[in-house]
Amino acid sequence: MDALGLVYEVKGRPKSIHSILSKMKKQNIPFEEVYDLFAIRVIIDSEIDNEKSDCWKAYSIVTDHYTPNPDRLRDWVSTPKANGYESLHTTVMGPKGKWVEIQIRTKRMDDIAEKGYAAHWKYKESGQNNDNGLEAWIGRVREILEHPEQNALEFLDDFKLTLYSDEIFVFTPKGDLRKLPAFASVIDFAFEIHTDVGIKCIGAKLNNKLVPINHILSNGDQVEILTSVKQKPTEEWLNLVVTAKAKAKIREYFKQQRLKTSSMGKEILERKFKNSKVSFTSDALSYLIRHFKLASVGELYYQIATEKIDTSKIDIEEIINHEIAKPTLEVLSKPKKVIKKGNDAVIIGDEETGMEYSFAKCCNPIPGDEIFGFVTVGEGVKIHRTNCSNATGLMSNYGYRIIRAKWANESLNIRKSFVTSIKVEGIDSVGIVSTITDIISKQLQINMKAISITSNAGSFEGMITLEIMDTQHLEELMQTIKDASPLITVRRVEDN
Repeated sequence: MDALGLVYEVKGRPKSIHSILSKMKKQNIPFEEVYDLFAIRVIIDSEIDNEKSDCWKAYSIVTDHYTPNPDRLRDWVSTPKANGYESLHTTVMGPKGKWVEIQIRTKRMDDIAEKGYAAHWKYKESGQNNDNGLEAWIGRVREILEHPEQNALEFLDDFKLTLYSDEIFVFTPKGDLRKLPAFASVIDFAFEIHTDVGIKCIGAKLNNKLVPINHILSNGDQVEILTSVKQKPTEEWLNLVVTAKAKAKIREYFKQQRLKTSSMGKEILERKFKNSKVSFTSDALSYLIRHFKLASVGELYYQIATEKIDTSKIDIEEIINHEIAKPTLEVLSKPKKVIKKGNDAVIIGDEETGMEYSFAKCCNPIPGDEIFGFVTVGEGVKIHRTNCSNATGLMSNYGYRIIRAKWANESLNIRKSFVTSIKVEGIDSVGIVSTITDIISKQLQINMKAISITSNAGSFEGMITLEIMDTQHLEELMQTIKDASPLITVRRVEDN
Protein backbone atom coordinates (compact mmCIF):
# COMPACT_ATOMS: atom_id res chain seq x y z
CA MET A 1 0.00 0.00 0.00
CA ASP A 2 2.80 2.43 0.89
CA ALA A 3 4.46 1.65 -2.45
CA LEU A 4 1.38 3.06 -4.17
CA GLY A 5 1.71 6.35 -2.33
CA LEU A 6 -1.60 5.82 -0.49
CA VAL A 7 -2.49 6.64 3.08
CA TYR A 8 -4.79 4.05 4.65
CA GLU A 9 -6.27 2.94 7.92
CA VAL A 10 -7.71 -0.43 8.87
CA LYS A 11 -10.87 -0.70 10.95
CA GLY A 12 -12.09 -3.98 12.35
CA ARG A 13 -15.17 -4.62 14.45
CA PRO A 14 -17.35 -7.66 15.20
CA LYS A 15 -20.74 -7.46 13.55
CA SER A 16 -23.76 -7.31 15.84
CA ILE A 17 -25.86 -10.43 16.31
CA HIS A 18 -28.92 -8.40 15.27
CA SER A 19 -27.41 -7.43 11.89
CA ILE A 20 -26.26 -11.01 11.24
CA LEU A 21 -29.64 -12.54 12.11
CA SER A 22 -31.51 -9.93 10.05
CA LYS A 23 -29.35 -10.65 7.01
CA MET A 24 -29.73 -14.43 7.45
CA LYS A 25 -33.50 -14.17 7.74
CA LYS A 26 -33.80 -11.84 4.75
CA GLN A 27 -31.58 -13.93 2.46
CA ASN A 28 -32.58 -17.35 3.89
CA ILE A 29 -28.95 -18.16 4.82
CA PRO A 30 -28.15 -20.97 7.33
CA PHE A 31 -25.54 -20.44 10.07
CA GLU A 32 -22.90 -22.51 8.31
CA GLU A 33 -22.96 -20.12 5.33
CA VAL A 34 -22.21 -16.97 7.38
CA TYR A 35 -18.59 -16.15 6.51
CA ASP A 36 -18.24 -12.52 7.54
CA LEU A 37 -18.54 -12.59 11.32
CA PHE A 38 -15.49 -10.32 11.36
CA ALA A 39 -14.75 -7.55 8.86
CA ILE A 40 -11.71 -5.38 8.15
CA ARG A 41 -12.29 -2.03 6.49
CA VAL A 42 -9.54 -0.45 4.39
CA ILE A 43 -10.08 3.30 3.90
CA ILE A 44 -7.92 4.96 1.24
CA ASP A 45 -7.00 8.65 1.03
CA SER A 46 -7.48 9.09 -2.70
CA GLU A 47 -8.20 11.82 -5.24
CA ILE A 48 -11.71 11.52 -6.65
CA ASP A 49 -10.43 10.87 -10.18
CA ASN A 50 -8.31 7.95 -8.97
CA GLU A 51 -10.81 6.38 -6.56
CA LYS A 52 -11.78 3.36 -8.64
CA SER A 53 -8.26 2.43 -9.67
CA ASP A 54 -6.93 2.88 -6.12
CA CYS A 55 -9.67 0.64 -4.69
CA TRP A 56 -8.84 -2.09 -7.21
CA LYS A 57 -5.10 -1.73 -6.46
CA ALA A 58 -5.86 -2.27 -2.78
CA TYR A 59 -8.02 -5.29 -3.69
CA SER A 60 -5.13 -6.69 -5.76
CA ILE A 61 -2.71 -6.38 -2.82
CA VAL A 62 -5.15 -8.13 -0.44
CA THR A 63 -5.80 -11.03 -2.83
CA ASP A 64 -2.06 -11.41 -3.51
CA HIS A 65 -1.57 -12.33 0.14
CA TYR A 66 -4.87 -14.10 0.94
CA THR A 67 -7.04 -16.42 -1.14
CA PRO A 68 -10.43 -14.81 -1.98
CA ASN A 69 -13.79 -16.54 -2.21
CA PRO A 70 -14.82 -15.83 -5.84
CA ASP A 71 -18.52 -16.01 -4.98
CA ARG A 72 -18.22 -13.29 -2.34
CA LEU A 73 -16.96 -10.34 -4.43
CA ARG A 74 -19.32 -7.35 -4.33
CA ASP A 75 -18.42 -4.45 -6.63
CA TRP A 76 -20.29 -1.33 -5.55
CA VAL A 77 -17.52 0.92 -6.83
CA SER A 78 -18.24 0.39 -10.54
CA THR A 79 -22.01 0.31 -9.96
CA PRO A 80 -22.94 2.09 -6.68
CA LYS A 81 -26.14 1.20 -4.86
CA ALA A 82 -29.17 3.43 -5.41
CA ASN A 83 -28.71 4.88 -1.93
CA GLY A 84 -25.22 6.12 -2.84
CA TYR A 85 -23.23 3.35 -1.11
CA GLU A 86 -19.84 2.67 -2.75
CA SER A 87 -17.39 0.01 -1.65
CA LEU A 88 -15.55 -3.15 -2.70
CA HIS A 89 -16.39 -6.19 -0.58
CA THR A 90 -14.58 -9.50 -0.73
CA THR A 91 -14.18 -12.45 1.63
CA VAL A 92 -10.72 -14.00 2.03
CA MET A 93 -9.34 -16.97 3.93
CA GLY A 94 -7.44 -15.71 6.97
CA PRO A 95 -4.20 -17.15 8.34
CA LYS A 96 -6.06 -19.21 10.97
CA GLY A 97 -8.45 -20.80 8.48
CA LYS A 98 -11.31 -18.39 9.15
CA TRP A 99 -13.17 -16.34 6.56
CA VAL A 100 -12.71 -12.58 6.93
CA GLU A 101 -14.65 -9.91 5.03
CA ILE A 102 -12.55 -7.07 3.57
CA GLN A 103 -14.24 -3.75 2.76
CA ILE A 104 -12.25 -1.34 0.58
CA ARG A 105 -13.32 2.26 -0.01
CA THR A 106 -12.06 5.83 -0.04
CA LYS A 107 -12.57 8.47 2.64
CA ARG A 108 -15.29 10.11 0.55
CA MET A 109 -17.07 6.78 0.11
CA ASP A 110 -16.76 6.06 3.83
CA ASP A 111 -18.25 9.46 4.75
CA ILE A 112 -21.29 8.77 2.57
CA ALA A 113 -21.62 5.21 3.94
CA GLU A 114 -21.47 6.41 7.56
CA LYS A 115 -23.30 9.75 7.31
CA GLY A 116 -25.66 9.23 4.38
CA TYR A 117 -26.57 11.71 1.65
CA ALA A 118 -25.67 14.73 3.79
CA ALA A 119 -22.02 13.82 3.18
CA HIS A 120 -22.70 13.71 -0.57
CA TRP A 121 -23.71 17.38 -0.58
CA LYS A 122 -20.54 18.30 1.34
CA TYR A 123 -18.41 16.89 -1.46
CA LYS A 124 -20.67 18.35 -4.14
CA GLU A 125 -20.35 21.85 -2.66
CA SER A 126 -16.57 21.50 -2.47
CA GLY A 127 -16.43 20.95 -6.22
CA GLN A 128 -16.06 17.17 -6.12
CA ASN A 129 -19.26 16.52 -8.03
CA ASN A 130 -19.86 12.80 -8.27
CA ASP A 131 -23.61 12.19 -8.12
CA ASN A 132 -23.45 8.39 -7.96
CA GLY A 133 -27.15 8.11 -8.73
CA LEU A 134 -28.31 10.51 -6.01
CA GLU A 135 -30.39 12.63 -8.39
CA ALA A 136 -31.98 9.47 -9.82
CA TRP A 137 -32.85 8.27 -6.32
CA ILE A 138 -34.34 11.64 -5.37
CA GLY A 139 -36.32 11.53 -8.62
CA ARG A 140 -37.87 8.20 -7.63
CA VAL A 141 -38.78 9.56 -4.19
CA ARG A 142 -40.29 12.65 -5.85
CA GLU A 143 -42.47 10.42 -8.06
CA ILE A 144 -43.90 8.74 -4.95
CA LEU A 145 -44.62 12.09 -3.30
CA GLU A 146 -46.28 13.46 -6.43
CA HIS A 147 -48.82 10.61 -6.45
CA PRO A 148 -49.88 10.27 -2.79
CA GLU A 149 -52.43 7.58 -2.01
CA GLN A 150 -55.15 7.75 0.63
CA ASN A 151 -53.71 4.61 2.22
CA ALA A 152 -50.78 5.76 4.36
CA LEU A 153 -49.58 2.18 4.87
CA GLU A 154 -49.11 1.61 1.14
CA PHE A 155 -47.21 4.89 0.92
CA LEU A 156 -44.84 3.83 3.69
CA ASP A 157 -44.28 0.41 2.10
CA ASP A 158 -43.40 2.03 -1.23
CA PHE A 159 -41.08 4.52 0.43
CA LYS A 160 -39.27 1.81 2.41
CA LEU A 161 -38.87 -0.19 -0.79
CA THR A 162 -37.12 2.76 -2.41
CA LEU A 163 -34.82 3.11 0.61
CA TYR A 164 -33.84 -0.40 1.54
CA SER A 165 -34.33 -2.91 -1.28
CA ASP A 166 -31.52 -5.05 -2.66
CA GLU A 167 -30.66 -4.32 -6.29
CA ILE A 168 -30.16 -6.01 -9.62
CA PHE A 169 -28.63 -4.52 -12.77
CA VAL A 170 -30.29 -5.05 -16.17
CA PHE A 171 -29.69 -3.59 -19.62
CA THR A 172 -31.80 -2.00 -22.34
CA PRO A 173 -31.43 -3.24 -25.96
CA LYS A 174 -28.98 -0.36 -26.53
CA GLY A 175 -26.84 -1.41 -23.57
CA ASP A 176 -27.96 1.26 -21.08
CA LEU A 177 -27.72 0.08 -17.46
CA ARG A 178 -30.83 0.24 -15.24
CA LYS A 179 -30.98 -0.48 -11.51
CA LEU A 180 -34.04 -2.24 -10.14
CA PRO A 181 -34.96 -3.83 -6.79
CA ALA A 182 -34.39 -7.56 -6.43
CA PHE A 183 -37.34 -9.65 -7.73
CA ALA A 184 -38.36 -6.91 -10.16
CA SER A 185 -40.48 -8.17 -13.07
CA VAL A 186 -40.75 -7.30 -16.75
CA ILE A 187 -43.52 -4.81 -15.88
CA ASP A 188 -41.24 -3.04 -13.39
CA PHE A 189 -38.62 -2.63 -16.12
CA ALA A 190 -41.24 -1.36 -18.59
CA PHE A 191 -42.40 1.38 -16.19
CA GLU A 192 -38.76 2.23 -15.47
CA ILE A 193 -38.38 2.99 -19.20
CA HIS A 194 -41.57 5.08 -19.53
CA THR A 195 -45.12 5.12 -18.16
CA ASP A 196 -46.70 4.58 -21.60
CA VAL A 197 -44.39 1.63 -22.22
CA GLY A 198 -45.44 0.12 -18.88
CA ILE A 199 -49.17 0.55 -19.51
CA LYS A 200 -48.95 -1.05 -22.97
CA CYS A 201 -46.51 -3.84 -21.98
CA ILE A 202 -47.52 -7.34 -23.16
CA GLY A 203 -44.21 -9.12 -22.60
CA ALA A 204 -40.51 -8.87 -23.38
CA LYS A 205 -37.58 -10.34 -25.23
CA LEU A 206 -35.19 -11.39 -22.49
CA ASN A 207 -31.76 -12.17 -23.96
CA ASN A 208 -33.60 -12.74 -27.29
CA LYS A 209 -36.08 -15.13 -25.65
CA LEU A 210 -39.79 -14.29 -25.26
CA VAL A 211 -41.00 -14.06 -21.65
CA PRO A 212 -44.35 -12.99 -20.07
CA ILE A 213 -44.94 -9.75 -18.17
CA ASN A 214 -44.61 -11.45 -14.76
CA HIS A 215 -41.14 -12.89 -15.48
CA ILE A 216 -38.65 -12.06 -12.68
CA LEU A 217 -35.46 -10.39 -13.91
CA SER A 218 -31.93 -11.39 -12.95
CA ASN A 219 -28.60 -9.59 -12.86
CA GLY A 220 -27.18 -8.97 -16.33
CA ASP A 221 -30.42 -9.56 -18.28
CA GLN A 222 -30.90 -7.56 -21.48
CA VAL A 223 -34.56 -6.68 -21.85
CA GLU A 224 -36.56 -5.44 -24.84
CA ILE A 225 -40.17 -4.53 -23.94
CA LEU A 226 -42.98 -5.57 -26.31
CA THR A 227 -46.09 -3.34 -26.36
CA SER A 228 -49.60 -3.25 -27.80
CA VAL A 229 -52.07 -0.37 -28.03
CA LYS A 230 -54.82 -2.79 -26.96
CA GLN A 231 -53.14 -3.64 -23.66
CA LYS A 232 -54.56 -2.29 -20.39
CA PRO A 233 -53.33 -2.80 -16.81
CA THR A 234 -55.35 -5.06 -14.50
CA GLU A 235 -55.62 -5.17 -10.72
CA GLU A 236 -53.36 -8.23 -10.76
CA TRP A 237 -50.47 -6.07 -11.96
CA LEU A 238 -50.14 -4.53 -8.49
CA ASN A 239 -49.18 -7.99 -7.20
CA LEU A 240 -46.61 -8.48 -9.96
CA VAL A 241 -44.56 -5.31 -9.45
CA VAL A 242 -42.15 -4.35 -6.67
CA THR A 243 -40.92 -0.89 -7.64
CA ALA A 244 -42.57 2.14 -6.07
CA LYS A 245 -42.68 3.84 -9.48
CA ALA A 246 -44.60 0.99 -11.14
CA LYS A 247 -47.06 0.74 -8.23
CA ALA A 248 -47.68 4.50 -8.28
CA LYS A 249 -48.21 4.62 -12.06
CA ILE A 250 -50.58 1.64 -12.06
CA ARG A 251 -52.63 3.13 -9.22
CA GLU A 252 -52.67 6.48 -11.03
CA TYR A 253 -53.96 4.74 -14.16
CA PHE A 254 -56.80 3.10 -12.22
CA LYS A 255 -57.55 6.40 -10.49
CA GLN A 256 -57.89 8.20 -13.83
CA GLN A 257 -60.06 5.42 -15.26
CA ARG A 258 -62.25 5.51 -12.16
CA LEU A 259 -62.62 9.29 -12.45
CA LYS A 260 -63.77 8.92 -16.06
CA THR A 261 -66.26 6.25 -15.06
CA SER A 262 -67.49 8.31 -12.09
CA SER A 263 -68.03 11.29 -14.39
CA MET A 264 -70.37 9.13 -16.48
CA GLY A 265 -72.17 8.04 -13.30
CA LYS A 266 -72.68 11.65 -12.26
CA GLU A 267 -74.34 12.44 -15.61
CA ILE A 268 -76.63 9.43 -15.23
CA LEU A 269 -77.62 10.44 -11.69
CA GLU A 270 -78.25 14.07 -12.69
CA ARG A 271 -80.67 12.90 -15.38
CA LYS A 272 -82.40 10.67 -12.81
CA PHE A 273 -82.80 13.62 -10.42
CA LYS A 274 -84.13 15.81 -13.25
CA ASN A 275 -86.67 13.17 -14.32
CA SER A 276 -87.73 12.70 -10.68
CA LYS A 277 -88.07 16.50 -10.30
CA VAL A 278 -85.76 16.48 -7.28
CA SER A 279 -83.08 19.13 -6.71
CA PHE A 280 -79.55 17.82 -7.28
CA THR A 281 -77.99 19.06 -4.02
CA SER A 282 -75.19 17.92 -1.71
CA ASP A 283 -77.75 17.11 1.00
CA ALA A 284 -79.68 14.88 -1.38
CA LEU A 285 -76.46 13.10 -2.37
CA SER A 286 -75.53 12.56 1.29
CA TYR A 287 -78.87 10.81 1.86
CA LEU A 288 -78.20 8.51 -1.07
CA ILE A 289 -74.68 7.77 0.22
CA ARG A 290 -76.08 6.86 3.63
CA HIS A 291 -78.84 4.74 2.11
CA PHE A 292 -76.44 2.65 0.04
CA LYS A 293 -73.81 2.62 2.85
CA LEU A 294 -71.03 4.08 0.70
CA ALA A 295 -67.91 5.99 1.72
CA SER A 296 -68.07 8.92 -0.69
CA VAL A 297 -69.99 10.59 -3.49
CA GLY A 298 -67.33 9.38 -5.93
CA GLU A 299 -68.12 5.79 -4.96
CA LEU A 300 -71.82 6.52 -5.53
CA TYR A 301 -71.14 7.80 -9.05
CA TYR A 302 -68.85 4.84 -9.80
CA GLN A 303 -71.39 2.21 -8.70
CA ILE A 304 -74.07 3.90 -10.80
CA ALA A 305 -71.82 3.97 -13.88
CA THR A 306 -70.88 0.29 -13.43
CA GLU A 307 -74.58 -0.58 -12.85
CA LYS A 308 -73.96 -1.94 -9.37
CA ILE A 309 -76.73 0.52 -8.51
CA ASP A 310 -79.52 0.37 -11.09
CA THR A 311 -81.03 3.86 -11.24
CA SER A 312 -84.02 2.53 -13.21
CA LYS A 313 -85.11 0.54 -10.16
CA ILE A 314 -84.77 3.19 -7.45
CA ASP A 315 -87.07 6.02 -6.38
CA ILE A 316 -84.91 9.03 -5.52
CA GLU A 317 -87.66 10.93 -3.69
CA GLU A 318 -88.68 7.90 -1.63
CA ILE A 319 -85.08 7.18 -0.56
CA ILE A 320 -84.45 10.78 0.48
CA ASN A 321 -87.70 11.00 2.49
CA HIS A 322 -86.91 7.69 4.18
CA GLU A 323 -83.39 8.83 5.16
CA ILE A 324 -84.67 12.17 6.46
CA ALA A 325 -87.07 10.32 8.75
CA LYS A 326 -84.31 8.07 10.20
CA PRO A 327 -82.56 9.16 13.43
CA THR A 328 -79.11 10.44 12.68
CA LEU A 329 -75.89 9.73 14.55
CA GLU A 330 -75.03 12.50 17.02
CA VAL A 331 -72.30 14.85 15.82
CA LEU A 332 -69.19 14.68 18.03
CA SER A 333 -68.89 18.47 18.21
CA LYS A 334 -72.34 18.58 19.86
CA PRO A 335 -72.27 15.69 22.32
CA LYS A 336 -75.46 14.44 23.79
CA LYS A 337 -75.38 14.56 27.58
CA VAL A 338 -76.83 11.47 29.16
CA ILE A 339 -76.97 9.91 32.60
CA LYS A 340 -74.61 6.95 32.48
CA LYS A 341 -76.39 3.68 33.04
CA GLY A 342 -74.95 1.01 35.27
CA ASN A 343 -74.69 -1.48 32.40
CA ASP A 344 -72.80 0.79 29.98
CA ALA A 345 -69.60 -1.11 29.14
CA VAL A 346 -67.94 1.52 26.95
CA ILE A 347 -67.66 5.30 27.05
CA ILE A 348 -67.40 6.95 23.63
CA GLY A 349 -65.56 10.26 23.32
CA ASP A 350 -66.10 12.47 26.38
CA GLU A 351 -67.34 10.81 29.52
CA GLU A 352 -70.71 12.52 29.19
CA THR A 353 -71.23 11.59 25.55
CA GLY A 354 -73.73 8.85 24.91
CA MET A 355 -73.68 7.18 21.50
CA GLU A 356 -75.05 4.02 20.04
CA TYR A 357 -72.28 1.41 19.73
CA SER A 358 -71.66 -2.27 19.11
CA PHE A 359 -68.62 -4.54 19.27
CA ALA A 360 -66.82 -5.40 16.03
CA LYS A 361 -67.00 -9.11 15.26
CA CYS A 362 -63.59 -9.08 13.57
CA CYS A 363 -61.78 -8.80 16.92
CA ASN A 364 -64.44 -9.19 19.68
CA PRO A 365 -62.96 -6.77 22.26
CA ILE A 366 -63.39 -7.54 25.94
CA PRO A 367 -62.72 -5.39 29.04
CA GLY A 368 -58.99 -5.00 29.51
CA ASP A 369 -58.28 -4.63 25.77
CA GLU A 370 -57.20 -1.25 24.43
CA ILE A 371 -60.02 -0.07 22.18
CA PHE A 372 -61.13 2.71 19.82
CA GLY A 373 -64.37 3.66 18.10
CA PHE A 374 -65.03 3.80 14.37
CA VAL A 375 -68.01 5.83 13.11
CA THR A 376 -69.82 3.76 10.49
CA VAL A 377 -72.47 4.88 8.02
CA GLY A 378 -75.86 3.96 9.45
CA GLU A 379 -74.65 1.45 12.09
CA GLY A 380 -73.47 3.73 14.86
CA VAL A 381 -70.01 3.26 16.35
CA LYS A 382 -68.12 -0.01 16.07
CA ILE A 383 -65.71 -0.78 18.92
CA HIS A 384 -62.43 -2.38 17.78
CA ARG A 385 -59.32 -3.53 19.60
CA THR A 386 -56.32 -1.37 18.79
CA ASN A 387 -54.43 -4.49 17.65
CA CYS A 388 -57.29 -5.67 15.46
CA SER A 389 -56.17 -6.76 11.99
CA ASN A 390 -58.48 -4.11 10.50
CA ALA A 391 -57.32 -1.31 12.82
CA THR A 392 -54.33 -0.10 10.80
CA GLY A 393 -56.38 0.03 7.61
CA LEU A 394 -59.20 1.98 9.26
CA MET A 395 -56.81 4.43 10.89
CA SER A 396 -54.79 5.07 7.73
CA ASN A 397 -57.77 5.34 5.35
CA TYR A 398 -60.47 6.85 7.59
CA GLY A 399 -58.62 8.67 10.37
CA TYR A 400 -61.31 11.36 10.49
CA ARG A 401 -63.87 8.71 11.56
CA ILE A 402 -61.82 7.38 14.49
CA ILE A 403 -62.96 8.44 17.97
CA ARG A 404 -61.73 7.74 21.46
CA ALA A 405 -63.30 4.94 23.48
CA LYS A 406 -62.60 3.36 26.85
CA TRP A 407 -64.12 0.83 29.17
CA ALA A 408 -66.41 2.30 31.82
CA ASN A 409 -65.16 1.72 35.35
CA GLU A 410 -68.66 0.76 36.47
CA SER A 411 -68.70 -2.17 34.04
CA LEU A 412 -65.93 -3.89 36.02
CA ASN A 413 -68.32 -4.42 38.91
CA ILE A 414 -71.06 -5.93 36.75
CA ARG A 415 -71.17 -9.61 35.85
CA LYS A 416 -71.47 -9.03 32.12
CA SER A 417 -69.93 -11.47 29.66
CA PHE A 418 -68.25 -10.83 26.31
CA VAL A 419 -67.75 -13.27 23.47
CA THR A 420 -64.21 -14.25 22.47
CA SER A 421 -62.46 -17.32 21.07
CA ILE A 422 -59.37 -19.36 21.88
CA LYS A 423 -57.40 -21.81 19.76
CA VAL A 424 -56.07 -25.00 21.36
CA GLU A 425 -53.43 -27.24 19.78
CA GLY A 426 -51.32 -30.15 20.92
CA ILE A 427 -50.44 -33.84 20.85
CA ASP A 428 -53.53 -36.02 20.67
CA SER A 429 -54.03 -38.38 23.61
CA VAL A 430 -56.87 -40.18 25.33
CA GLY A 431 -59.06 -37.78 27.31
CA ILE A 432 -57.35 -34.61 26.14
CA VAL A 433 -60.61 -33.00 24.92
CA SER A 434 -62.36 -33.98 28.14
CA THR A 435 -59.57 -32.33 30.15
CA ILE A 436 -60.03 -29.05 28.28
CA THR A 437 -63.83 -28.97 28.49
CA ASP A 438 -63.81 -29.93 32.19
CA ILE A 439 -61.51 -26.98 32.97
CA ILE A 440 -63.76 -24.59 31.08
CA SER A 441 -67.20 -25.81 32.17
CA LYS A 442 -66.72 -27.48 35.55
CA GLN A 443 -63.60 -25.99 37.13
CA LEU A 444 -63.95 -22.35 35.98
CA GLN A 445 -67.69 -22.50 35.14
CA ILE A 446 -67.31 -20.60 31.88
CA ASN A 447 -70.05 -20.90 29.29
CA MET A 448 -68.96 -22.36 25.92
CA LYS A 449 -70.96 -21.04 22.96
CA ALA A 450 -69.26 -23.23 20.34
CA ILE A 451 -66.50 -25.84 20.11
CA SER A 452 -64.82 -27.49 17.13
CA ILE A 453 -61.85 -29.89 17.50
CA THR A 454 -60.20 -32.01 14.78
CA SER A 455 -57.46 -34.64 15.02
CA ASN A 456 -54.91 -35.56 12.37
CA ALA A 457 -51.71 -37.65 12.38
CA GLY A 458 -51.35 -37.68 16.16
CA SER A 459 -52.04 -33.99 16.76
CA PHE A 460 -55.18 -31.98 17.34
CA GLU A 461 -56.37 -28.41 16.98
CA GLY A 462 -59.60 -26.77 17.91
CA MET A 463 -61.52 -23.51 18.23
CA ILE A 464 -63.62 -22.70 21.29
CA THR A 465 -65.94 -19.70 21.55
CA LEU A 466 -66.51 -18.54 25.14
CA GLU A 467 -68.30 -15.96 27.24
CA ILE A 468 -65.56 -14.13 29.18
CA MET A 469 -65.71 -11.30 31.73
CA ASP A 470 -62.45 -9.54 30.81
CA THR A 471 -58.83 -10.10 29.74
CA GLN A 472 -57.79 -11.15 33.26
CA HIS A 473 -60.50 -13.81 33.23
CA LEU A 474 -59.30 -15.00 29.82
CA GLU A 475 -55.64 -15.15 30.91
CA GLU A 476 -56.63 -17.20 33.97
CA LEU A 477 -58.48 -19.67 31.75
CA MET A 478 -55.62 -20.06 29.23
CA GLN A 479 -53.01 -20.50 32.00
CA THR A 480 -55.13 -23.16 33.70
CA ILE A 481 -55.39 -25.12 30.42
CA LYS A 482 -51.61 -24.84 29.86
CA ASP A 483 -50.90 -26.01 33.42
CA ALA A 484 -53.17 -29.05 32.98
CA SER A 485 -50.92 -30.68 30.38
CA PRO A 486 -47.56 -29.90 28.71
CA LEU A 487 -49.04 -31.38 25.54
CA ILE A 488 -51.46 -28.44 25.07
CA THR A 489 -50.84 -24.93 23.72
CA VAL A 490 -53.54 -22.28 23.83
CA ARG A 491 -53.84 -18.72 22.54
CA ARG A 492 -56.50 -16.11 21.99
CA VAL A 493 -57.83 -15.90 18.46
CA GLU A 494 -57.13 -12.40 17.10
CA ASP A 495 -59.71 -12.57 14.28
CA ASN A 496 -62.95 -14.49 14.16
